Amino acid sequence: MSAPTLLTERLELRAPRPEDYTAFAETWADKDVVKFIGGEPRGAQDSWLTLMRNAGAWHLLGFGPWIVCERETGAFIGDAGFCDYRRGMSPDISGWPEAGWVFAKQYWRKGYATEALTATHDWLDKHRPGRSVCIIEPDHAASIRVAEKLGYKDVISSDYKGTPMLIFERYSAGIRKS
Repeated sequence: MSAPTLLTERLELRAPRPEDYTAFAETWADKDVVKFIGGEPRGAQDSWLTLMRNAGAWHLLGFGPWIVCERETGAFIGDAGFCDYRRGMSPDISGWPEAGWVFAKQYWRKGYATEALTATHDWLDKHRPGRSVCIIEPDHAASIRVAEKLGYKDVISSDYKGTPMLIFERYSAGIRKS
């Protein structure tokens, strides 16, 4: 399975392509972008492997991250979607779609994250209803606001590779927590 194309008012979300690599790598190499995502800019190979992982997730899991582009210009602005990262955290969130998003700095504060993630969660609710999770560093207020707009609730404080994290969970409409 490949990522289906999703359209919003301003955005196109589509499958990752090799030609996305340059903009993708530039985004992941920006220290401001990765400040709350591990804190270390990614090098060329790590960015390439992440792009390939994102494409491969669709084939292995039936869900994954999308590339997010502006509809009007076609410009790459980031990636957003789901994966199962098998992080080995406590509590264990393996097996659940984990939401994640990364946007190039010049596209921050335009509402693109909320717009893109609303579309991805609408897709998830239709095709894989149930629980999804996300992890966010406690100081990343912007991402916490986006998660809350999507209906995520702060479940527990945890740790990932020595960094404090908040684990959030969300249930599709009509699905009850078990």
